[in-house]
Amino acid sequence: MNATAPALAAAATQAEGPRADGAPLADGSARDALRQAMRQLGEAEVRHGPGMPAALCHALTEAARALAGLHAYSPAESYLAQALRWAGVMGSPDLRADLQCALAEVATNAADLAHLRGGRSVEVRRARDRARDHAFEAARLAGQATDPHWEVKLLLRTSDVLDRCGDHDDAALMQQRALELMGLNNPDLPADGCDRPAGAADALHLKAPTVLM
Repeated sequence: MNATAPALAAAATQAEGPRADGAPLADGSARDALRQAMRQLGEAEVRHGPGMPAALCHALTEAARALAGLHAYSPAESYLAQALRWAGVMGSPDLRADLQCALAEVATNAADLAHLRGGRSVEVRRARDRARDHAFEAARLAGQATDPHWEVKLLLRTSDVLDRCGDHDDAALMQQRALELMGLNNPDLPADGCDRPAGAADALHLKAPTVLM
């Protein structure tokens, strides 16, 4: 069902180069994480019974995280897409929204890295288009979240992706939705943000924990 560990390691090697933030790769720890994730995935693939979808979804997500740690964003997206299908089998909107956020974040990283390397503009644009699509789907699914605090975190993650993709208006709308859920939005306040309720200014800059970043 999935690529072998050597094939993934080769993909990761091809993806090596400057990080999106310009820092060197943490090669040893990242490769150790990939080997461990692939062992976990191999074990999940031979598992049977009602727990198989959850085990596979988790293992695929961990493999994607390890690959993203080596900047192998294309295979990371592929593994996240497989995890998303298993999340659909499990019928969990919270998990599907989380994985959509992760896909958006990885696609944004891919766009940033392609831009840093002087890649073709069409390559950067396509990656950002994928990121936007995943972000908007995550925001849609966030409305089905069982925990309002989790919904806030999902919205802030989508806002961050959209802001990085240059969609500042949509990013602001996501932040506004999050503020409303936190009870911090007041339409009568001035647009410059003066006299916001305590904590509102910090909430605007809050970054939710991410799956792969």
